[in-house]
Amino acid sequence: MLQDHPDIENMLQQVETIARHAKDREREYAERLARVHPELQQSARNLIHYRTLREYDIRGLQKQLGDMGLSRLAKAEAHTMAALSVTATILRAIMLGEFIEKEHISLTIARAHEIVRTHTRKLLGYRTEGRRTRIMVTLPGEAADNYQLVHDMVKRGMNCARINCAHDGPEVWKKMIAHVRQASEALGVHCQVAMDLGGPKIRTGELKPGPKVRRYKPQKDRFGRVVHPAEVWIGPAPHPTRELLHLPVSSVDLKTLSPGDTLYCRDTRHKKREFSITEAEADGCVAEVYRTVYLQEGSLLYTDKKFKSRPMTVGVLPAAEEPIQLVGGDTLRIHRSSELGEPAQFDEEGQLLQPAHISCTSEEVFEQVKQGEPILFDDGQIEGVIREVNREELIVDIVRTKEGGGKLRSDKGINFPESQLSIRGLTIKDRRDLPFVAEHADVVNLSFVNSAKDVRELIDELQALEATGNIGVILKIETQSGFNNIVDILLEAMRVYPVGVMIARGDLAIEVGWENIGRVQEELLSFCQAAHVPDIWATQVLENLAKKGIPSRAEITDAAMAQRAECVMLNKGDYILQAIQLLDSILRGMGPYQEKNAPMRPALESASRK
Repeated sequence: MLQDHPDIENMLQQVETIARHAKDREREYAERLARVHPELQQSARNLIHYRTLREYDIRGLQKQLGDMGLSRLAKAEAHTMAALSVTATILRAIMLGEFIEKEHISLTIARAHEIVRTHTRKLLGYRTEGRRTRIMVTLPGEAADNYQLVHDMVKRGMNCARINCAHDGPEVWKKMIAHVRQASEALGVHCQVAMDLGGPKIRTGELKPGPKVRRYKPQKDRFGRVVHPAEVWIGPAPHPTRELLHLPVSSVDLKTLSPGDTLYCRDTRHKKREFSITEAEADGCVAEVYRTVYLQEGSLLYTDKKFKSRPMTVGVLPAAEEPIQLVGGDTLRIHRSSELGEPAQFDEEGQLLQPAHISCTSEEVFEQVKQGEPILFDDGQIEGVIREVNREELIVDIVRTKEGGGKLRSDKGINFPESQLSIRGLTIKDRRDLPFVAEHADVVNLSFVNSAKDVRELIDELQALEATGNIGVILKIETQSGFNNIVDILLEAMRVYPVGVMIARGDLAIEVGWENIGRVQEELLSFCQAAHVPDIWATQVLENLAKKGIPSRAEITDAAMAQRAECVMLNKGDYILQAIQLLDSILRGMGPYQEKNAPMRPALESASRK
């Protein structure tokens, strides 16, 4: 026996104390563990063990283990008891100077990784060959009428199609799902369908419709020179397959037009403008615009430069939403009534007649928020402080917006990060949507999960529909309460199988504070790994690319880091196909460097383009 090893003896004592405490805690949770689904029993026990480990500050122990070249217990999430047991065995062997047989632990490191893979496959379907991490994509409304778009999304790597029940309705959802199933069969792959219940999200209400005017603007460089004309589809209905700006005109009027022809008009500013015809089809034509044009319903187009030909009339245009422009120092009135919102009104001398106002979709907030509490709009892009509160309205002082001001539109999220709100659980609409979701989807996403009670409500509804076991459940964690109650939430959800967690970083960042979102995100990843439940990395992944066609450097790095999750979610955008393709490439490229949370070290390669 080796003598005088006080440090090692102390280290061993710490490890053994944590292991004993973890076993004691497992016994304390026996009743709740008994309700866990059989497929998740080992996982639930490991979650308890990991939560117990995290009650200790083991940084000193970790440093000592690292100095000895041993594992620091830093990656013990998925197999906590095995990690503690192996560490204790090695420390005993060093103290005694002899080989010691390690304790038998049923949840080995290899077994833990196998369990995660199995649970992920059950919830999110089979992975794409060549990458471990799945890709979930929010379907745009046009996916109901554009099969080719859905086909291309699946072909480029979408493993799970997300449908947001906050938008559209059963008829549209049914068409979307049919297209996903059709594309999956045609391509010989399986793409899951996940449907988001809207949940109790607090949003801005409707705005007064603006004028029925549409702008057609070419792309210009910083010197104001046209680098790409605006491409416009002139026809009675939008182009069936191409993403082109639409100018509604009767097809009868267009039959005489050919490539090379020109249409002339005076726009709403009485400026002369031209549309150069480049393509002609049966139901319309494609035109290019080199100078910005504003047209309204009833505007006239001529084939003659002097406007002497028989005019073509612009048909019905949708009313343009007129957002509320806000800057620091402005006042905003938020009201309980459904009165349509509108921007601030001024007289001819620029004096304020009435402040901007908009309604709120949740009446409960008027009775639960307090004067002086912060209020944020549109993912925190506009920030204010509540100056006055009564049962009918809130008077808000705007304190911060982005440079140049912020535009507040309808259906944008409102957050009260410091208010004690009791708005949670399934909404009336959620309960109305759930039968459709249970019948047609593979997965139901529960929004704004704050407590185990919220999860229990969903499970009770699914049991009443006899849907448990036929549909997976994903819990969207997007509030402080959701994060703080994550262990209880997971244990309640693990009554059903399969189950996963979406880290909804948009609302979550506002709720916990921008300075804390990095830490909170890491903690949620670790607890998901401890419970062996798939995690979905969501919100603003490659958002610039999906919406504008060009990614930022920061979001490329974010996408690379997302490889640690089992799934990454993309939101819809005009360039979603390019976003899916790039994300697929990034995840494939990062695969050799990361296995879940464990960094890997393949042979060094050059950074040259392939």
